[in-house]
Amino acid sequence: MLKIINKWRHKYNSQINGYFLILPSFILISLFGIFPIFYSLFISLHKWRVRKVEFRGFANYEKLLGDPLYALIFFIGLCLILLSYWFWKDSFKKITNRILIKISSIIILLFAFYLIDVGWNQIMQTGDDRYLNSLIHSAYYSFFVVSIEIILGLLIAYALFQKIKGKQFFQMFIFMPYITPAVMASTVFLIIFSNRETSFANNIIHFFGGSPQQFLADTRTLSEILFGLKLEGLWAGPSVAMMTVIFFGVWNHTGYYAVILLAGLGGIPKNLYEAAAIDGAGTVYMFRKITIPLLSPIIFFLAVSGFILSFQAFNHIYVLRTPLAGETLDVVSISIFDSFYGRNKFGYASAQAICLFCLIILLTISQFLFFRRKIHYE
Repeated sequence: MLKIINKWRHKYNSQINGYFLILPSFILISLFGIFPIFYSLFISLHKWRVRKVEFRGFANYEKLLGDPLYALIFFIGLCLILLSYWFWKDSFKKITNRILIKISSIIILLFAFYLIDVGWNQIMQTGDDRYLNSLIHSAYYSFFVVSIEIILGLLIAYALFQKIKGKQFFQMFIFMPYITPAVMASTVFLIIFSNRETSFANNIIHFFGGSPQQFLADTRTLSEILFGLKLEGLWAGPSVAMMTVIFFGVWNHTGYYAVILLAGLGGIPKNLYEAAAIDGAGTVYMFRKITIPLLSPIIFFLAVSGFILSFQAFNHIYVLRTPLAGETLDVVSISIFDSFYGRNKFGYASAQAICLFCLIILLTISQFLFFRRKIHYE
């Protein structure tokens, strides 16, 4: 018996030690990460104010998303987009009639867009349009901020990677906005882009012969400015006020992206560039064929993490909100905060948070599915 115990200890001793090492981290993550999610889910099923009042089941979700049938139709449409992509990329590789597969994929994609359009329109009519519009505003903010940050960060990192004087100073300079407290920085931005004709931004515009603008109070959408079309919903684009907030987000985080990408550039073997230069490759070609593929894991990490964090953005948007901007600056975190703190509807706010959590999980999985073949780890 003793031999069996000693044999078992010798076999599993390293695994047990490993579990003991990760136990403190697991306890902390469980208490402050996993438990709050399930507790929020529990609260969302109740009419909850200061104390639990009554169990409501899915009534909060029905009030939030409207008719469950159309919410299901909308969700099916999202899933069909993934199915269409799977048809296009992965399935039926041994079938010679590739054209038929491509056509089928396009048909599925068009049908998915139709279901999404029908489901979303009905959800907007029967659900909480303020919360649903806040999801659209968050989507605008997330898409533009993350896209611009990655592009600018990559260009800045590539420029700093060259042999230039004062490289450390420029790295510190571009990283400063990221370590600046968001509330303080957004307060300064609020003064710079205030509605006064004598504000700093309007003085610059006046210097170049332009007319004063109301940056944080202008509710005109991007489609109205560019094309003169007064669209509503997702296709309208962000308002001028939202674009000003997007500008702050880009200014605040681009330095972080640039520093991370610069570290990634330092890990690329120089002999790859030297061999490509000997073969006659130009700078642009090496950037496309060497730099981008080898940085793809870092770019993907920044895209996913940036997408998640931008959907959770709150501090600077809350500071930059103005009454004249209406609800065009109400992102989903603002909507949840107003339900929780402003109206004391804890159960309803928890339902909003759970919906946001599910949406982030779904879109994050979609990002992994879409881009996993374009990531080069070697």
